[in-house]
Amino acid sequence: MPITYDRLLEIFRERGITSYTIKKENIIGQASYKKIKDGGDIDTRTIAKLCKYLDCQPGDILEYVPDEE
Repeated sequence: MPITYDRLLEIFRERGITSYTIKKENIIGQASYKKIKDGGDIDTRTIAKLCKYLDCQPGDILEYVPDEE
C-alpha cells in the first residue's frame, strides 16, 4: 500500500491517544482505527475527522511511499 499512516500513529503515541480514547471520544470508528493500524485504506471523511480532531493537515498524518518496482 503506497499510503502509510506512520506519522498519524506517531502523533497518537506522542499525544497519548489510544484506541480507548478514540472510542470514548467517538473520533473515528474502530474499524477505521484497525485499518490505520494495519495499513489499509480509509476514506476522506475519516481523514477529515482526524485532521479536525488533531488540528492538522492530511500531509501531517499520512505519507505517499511509491511501491518499489
